[in-house]
This record gives sequence, structure tokens and C-alpha cells, in this order.
Amino acid sequence: MLRLSGMDASFLYMETPTHHMHVCGTLVLDPSSRATPLALEDLRNLIRARIHLMPMLRRRVLPVPLGLDHPVWLEDPDFDVEHHVRRITVHAPGTMRELAEIVGDIASTPLNRSRPLWEMALVEGLADGNLALVSKMHHACIDGVTGADLMAHLLDLEPDAGDPEPPATPWEPDEVPSELHLATDAVASRLADPFRTVRAIGRTTASLATMARSILPVGDDGLRPALPFTGPRTILNAPITAKRVVAFGQASLDDIKVAKNTFGTTVNDVVLAASALSLRRYLLAHDDLPERPLIAAVPVSVHATDGVGTNQVSNMFVRLPLEIDDPVELLARINAETLDAKAVHNAMGADLIQDMALMTPPGLYNLALRLYALPAVSGTLPPVQNLVISNVPGPPIPLYLAGARVGGVFPFGPLIEGSGINITVLSNMGNMDFGVIACGDTVPEVWRIADGFGDAVAELRARC
Repeated sequence: MLRLSGMDASFLYMETPTHHMHVCGTLVLDPSSRATPLALEDLRNLIRARIHLMPMLRRRVLPVPLGLDHPVWLEDPDFDVEHHVRRITVHAPGTMRELAEIVGDIASTPLNRSRPLWEMALVEGLADGNLALVSKMHHACIDGVTGADLMAHLLDLEPDAGDPEPPATPWEPDEVPSELHLATDAVASRLADPFRTVRAIGRTTASLATMARSILPVGDDGLRPALPFTGPRTILNAPITAKRVVAFGQASLDDIKVAKNTFGTTVNDVVLAASALSLRRYLLAHDDLPERPLIAAVPVSVHATDGVGTNQVSNMFVRLPLEIDDPVELLARINAETLDAKAVHNAMGADLIQDMALMTPPGLYNLALRLYALPAVSGTLPPVQNLVISNVPGPPIPLYLAGARVGGVFPFGPLIEGSGINITVLSNMGNMDFGVIACGDTVPEVWRIADGFGDAVAELRARC
């Protein structure tokens, strides 16, 4: 057994019937590079042959009695790949819109915690002859970096790649421990390092003090750096329900890089600006353009530090000034905002979120989210952030799944309570593939935002 880190466990604690903490992804596959059609059993056999390289796929989570310590991962004695990989046929006419409906339905249901926390669906029947692989994994198992590692083991550089060498020793499942064993093991874990919470409190206090000093000075624009709970409440920020809707698309990575180089910004700045332009037009169409900038949470990987666990991620908060309608002016302003945000993030330190997860009692996460979702509370307090925008590096070369060429890689992150939309982008060869996921009862017209993102990239390129 392996105990979860504080941050990995926090994604389990945060989950409610409407606040799902899984991430989804959709690969669009061209099977014409195969000699035979790609069948469901081909996919299952691929996973069976490589699962020793992806040990997380065979682990399920076991909670500890009374919350004495974080849950543990168990090598599941009942693991069967057939429980996790299934086939779905898309409805006619089989366009990307119908595929998006399937992805939204899959994203709307929580994972079964009595099994390893993942599932995949091979989608057949697309009008262009392509297939799609829709994956869903709990955030406790995966983040951007570990997700890229998982893709590296599933995908190949050529269509006729063989299976990897089998493991040197056969896999051995764990015996399911008793409640007493889990409890005593948790107590022993606490006693082995009785001061870990004290150290976390010390580091957190120091990080918060440093961060406070970094945000007190006012910048050249007369504004302090963006902080949580400082954004406006918009139609994007109602309490979320369990319903998820998605949309996706592709923008030219070269267009983004040309804009980045022309205006002296970064790829991430261009992504934020394109998102802001699309959101501006969406909110204008609904007569809900706010007077204050939106606050976007932007995940930042900290895997280069000495962190522990699967999830080694932090957040920086960036203002999106939607009152600016000129794309170039908006990009310049966002570039300045991200420079301020990076300074605050660096002052905060990479361990702050990990330490706060370690200090917070498990039940408090869940209770806080349920209370925050109550209309009387959510209608009074400002949102923690207005939305999440994530930028993940992807493959720069062609890849294949079981011999089928990967044409698109569309990621979908989780929604955070009070923030009804998440935009995630991933570079894929010459494209920037993007996925937009939203609460279907809060942001039903999600395709307008996805299409607007692609249009905004084209507009920035046209100004170069």
C-alpha cells in the first residue's frame, strides 16, 4: 500500500455529487494507418501489455477509518481491464458535435471508488471514418505532467511499434486490509513523523507573510496583483450542478507563436488573451460584461521542486480585463498582469498548497464546498476565481495509438465550485488543441466560447 500525499488526497476530499474532481481527454484517431480496423479488444490488449508501465491504473483508493490519516492506494486484487474500457457508438450524423455530447455525458458522472479511478471509451461511428478515445481519470491520480507520462506509455512514435518488454517480476495484488489494520497503520504513520503538521504550519506562515509583502506595493498601473475572491460575479459563476457540456477545436500553433514574437509576450499570454476575447463577446451577448476584470486561476507545475505525490501543482491568479476590446491592447495588458502574477506566485512558494492540504482536516474540504454552494452563501460571497485556464505542453511529433494516428488531443479539466467553465489548451504538433468544459446549467452555449477562442487567435495573427 502507498499513502496519498496531502494534495492528492485533497482532490478526493473536495468531491461532492456536483463537484467532480476528474479530468477528461479525447483523442481523435485516424485508423487508416492500420492494416485492420481498430477493435475494442485491440485497445484492451494494448493496455494489458503496457500496464506495468502505468501502475496507477491498477490501484484503487481505500479510506482510513475516522480520517486518522490520508487514504492509501491498494494494488486492486479485483482489477480487470474490461471493467474500465468500453465501446460507444456516436449518434448520427456523427460530427464533432455528437462526439462532444458523449464526452459531456461521460464527464457528468463520478468515478466508481470501489475500482481504480479511471475509465476509457472507444467511440465509433464518426462520419469521417475516424475514431475517438475518451478517457476519464480522477485528479488524485493525475496532473498535467503525469498525464503526459501516461500518454507516452500508451502512444507510439510509429504505427507498427511492438509491445514493450514484460515486467521482470509478475504483478502481485495486495490483500485488502482490515479496518483495524488501516487505522493502526495510520496511527503509526503519524507517530513516525509527529511534527509534519507543525512544519507545514511554519512553512505556510512564512509563505503567506512573504506573499503579503509582495502584494502590498502598487504596480505602475495603479493596481495590486490579482488575488482570489476579488473577481466580479457573472453568469459564469453560479453554483454548479452535475451536468457537464464540452466543446473543442484547434488553433494554429504557428499563429500563436507569431503573435507572441511580434508583441513580445509568451504563448501563455496569447492563450489568456484569446480566452479573454472570447469570454468578452460571450458576456456582451448576454448583457453581462462586468465592470471589473475577471480573475483566472492558471495552474503551474512545480514538478521541478522536491514535491511528493502525483499532483505537484500550484496556481497563479491573473486578471482578464474584459473592458478592453482591442486584441493587441488586451494582450499587452495581460502580459503585464502575468508578470505581476508570477512575482506573487514565486513569493508564495511551491509548497504552500501542499502544506495547506496537509494541515486541513479531510472533512473540512467537503463541508466548505457544500456550504459555499448554498445559494445564500454563493450569492453573497464573490467567486474564488471566475474560471480556470490551463496550458499543457503536448507532443511536437506524430503519435499513434495501437497503430491509429492521433489527429487531435483535447483536454478537459475539472470545474471548481462557483466557476462554471474551464479552458484547457494543449500543443499538438502544429496545432493548439483546446477543450472547453462547462456546467451545462450555467454555460449551455459552450460552443460559442470554443469557436470564439479560435477566432481570437486568428484576429491576433492578422494584427501582426
